[in-house]
Amino acid sequence: MKVKTVKVSEKGQIAIPREIREEADIKKGDELILIHEKGKIMLEKVEEISKEVKEDFKDLLIHSEKAAKRLWENPEDEVWDRV
Repeated sequence: MKVKTVKVSEKGQIAIPREIREEADIKKGDELILIHEKGKIMLEKVEEISKEVKEDFKDLLIHSEKAAKRLWENPEDEVWDRV
């Protein structure tokens, strides 16, 4: 088990450290599911989650994806593409 700390940005975003991304084989465009229970948060690749868990969280995942899309497709963030 690896433990790393990350900082949450003003927009609530975090970066997964490269070492962990490489070991977990997380690449650009991969889908992750975020699970919150009793103050703990877990991230897991969608393809590695059982069909039963996917079905249990299907409605939540759809809502989360819509909310994330609104946040991540913010034109104000495009200024960073020029830096």
